[in-house]
Amino acid sequence: MSVELIPEALPEDEERRLPFWSHIGELRDRLIHSALALAAATALGYFARFKLWELAKRPLLSIPGLEAAEPFAYTDLAEPFFSLLRLSFWTSVVAISPFLFYQVWAFVEPALHAKEKKLATVFVLTTSACFAAGALFAYFVAFPVLAGILLEEAFAAGLRPNLRPNEYLDILLYTVLGTGLSFEAPVLFYFLGRFGLVSSRAMLKYWRESSVAILAAAAFLTPGDVLATTVLFGTVLLALYFVSAGVVALVERRPAEASEI
Repeated sequence: MSVELIPEALPEDEERRLPFWSHIGELRDRLIHSALALAAATALGYFARFKLWELAKRPLLSIPGLEAAEPFAYTDLAEPFFSLLRLSFWTSVVAISPFLFYQVWAFVEPALHAKEKKLATVFVLTTSACFAAGALFAYFVAFPVLAGILLEEAFAAGLRPNLRPNEYLDILLYTVLGTGLSFEAPVLFYFLGRFGLVSSRAMLKYWRESSVAILAAAAFLTPGDVLATTVLFGTVLLALYFVSAGVVALVERRPAEASEI
C-alpha cells in the first residue's frame, strides 16, 4: 500500500514547486519592467535637468530675502553632475509612481479573489493620489516654511547662505518624499480598519499616547535641531492621525460590506 502512494506523492511535489518558480519569474518580470521604466524616466528627466533644478530651487528662492540671490555653490567638481542625476532619478520615481504601484498590484493579483482585485485597483489609484497630494503639500507649503525657519537665525545674525546643491537636495527630497509617504496613512488605516486590525474607538482613546509617539517620531525624523520643525511636522502627522481615525470610523459603519472581503 505504501508503494502505491509513492508515485502519487511525486507529482504533488512537482505541482507545489511549479507555482513557486512561476511567482519568481513573475517577480523578475515586474522588477525588470520597473527598472526599465525608471531608467527611461531618469534619462528623460536628465534631459530636462536644468528645468528640474530651477523647480527644485523655487521653494527656497520664494523665501523673503532670497528672491534675487543665488545661494548655491559647490566645492567638488563632480557634485553638480551627480546632484542633477539624483534629482532626475527621484523626479522619475515620483512621476511614474502610479506605474510602480501597478507593478506591485500586478504581482499579487493572481492570488486575489475577484472582489479583492477590484479593491487592489482602488488601493493603487488612491495610494498614488495621496502620495502626490503629500508631495505637492511639501513642495508648496511644508518645505518653504521649514526652510524659512532654518534661515531665520542666519538672517538675524547677518550671515550669507552658501549652500551646496547636494546637501540642499538632501533636505528637499527628504521633505517631499517623506511627506508624500506620510499622506499614505489614511489609506493604510482604511485597510487596517477594513480587516478589523484597528478600531476608531481605540485610536481616539489613546490619542494622548499616540501624540507623544508622533512628536517623538517627528523629532527623530525631521532635519535640523530647531523645535519649530518638530512642531510643524508633528502637527501634520497628528492631523493625519485624526483623519485616519475618521476613515476607520467610516469603515466601521459598513460592517456588512467590510465582511465581504
